[in-house]
Amino acid sequence: MKLQTNISLETASKQFGYEDHVLFLGSCFAENIGNALLYHKFQSVVNPYGILFHPLAIERVLQDVYNGSDSVEETVFEIDGIWKSFIAHSRLNSSSRGAIVDKLKEAQEQLTKVLAKASHVFITLGTAWVYQHKDTGIAVANCHKVPQKQFVKGLLPIEETTASLKRQCAIIQKINPKATIVYTVSPVRHLKDGFVENMRSKAHLISAVHEVCDAKRVQYFPAYEVMMDELRDYRFYTKDMLHPSQQAVDYIWERFIEVYAFEKTKLVMKEVDGIQKGLSHRPFNTDSHAHQLFLADLDKRIQALKKEYPMIQF
Repeated sequence: MKLQTNISLETASKQFGYEDHVLFLGSCFAENIGNALLYHKFQSVVNPYGILFHPLAIERVLQDVYNGSDSVEETVFEIDGIWKSFIAHSRLNSSSRGAIVDKLKEAQEQLTKVLAKASHVFITLGTAWVYQHKDTGIAVANCHKVPQKQFVKGLLPIEETTASLKRQCAIIQKINPKATIVYTVSPVRHLKDGFVENMRSKAHLISAVHEVCDAKRVQYFPAYEVMMDELRDYRFYTKDMLHPSQQAVDYIWERFIEVYAFEKTKLVMKEVDGIQKGLSHRPFNTDSHAHQLFLADLDKRIQALKKEYPMIQF
């Protein structure tokens, strides 16, 4: 008896391993997968500007890299002693104007460097709803709890969404023609916009992504479809019923690795995971002979792995 519909996934034509650099941009789901790669000690960079939900926010930071823009200061503002930026997530918030400008410049420098050498660029789109700041005209990455009357909210049409994605691809390909670009649509439900509005948003993103994939030799990983079909049950959501549970994230992560990681890389990942669990182990008696033997064996495994993969650092 078959109790689940499975999405058939083919091995990617271009996979990655520990020698490669990988970039993740976009919504919080990009962070879920990107952080799993960081845990397994890949050379990955995840959202230098923090979470970016919609296409125009992602396009903005890519345009700044391509143009070498130094206009980040025009995006910063202060509320209650905290400095924020309309092109970045709140995790870049700072206590002074100079500090947040420095963080934004560091984010741009990090993104510039990784774009030039990345074998894969994974972009996860969260929503097609966009908030435009009335005074600056910026399609903001984050409203930062600024009063809503200062923004104009709108659903990005499919045509404009497609155009934005095409501009993103053009920038990446000009900077790094060898990079493989992969789009995903986040399975996180944005129900603050409304149930129907969330579905309209996802539909716009999916339609635009496939327009780009058909025309630009860009790939698509069906994270949204895996969540909606293979994991079609509320037990795969967190308590808010909006975000995938850790079990769901782990499942989609396994499907992701199945498609994009070399077979040899998967074996190394198992060893890295074993070492990571060993490093997080908390013994009852740190001075015991058994624990000292455990540490010696762990160090031996680390040194053996680093000899073959010197880029792996614990």
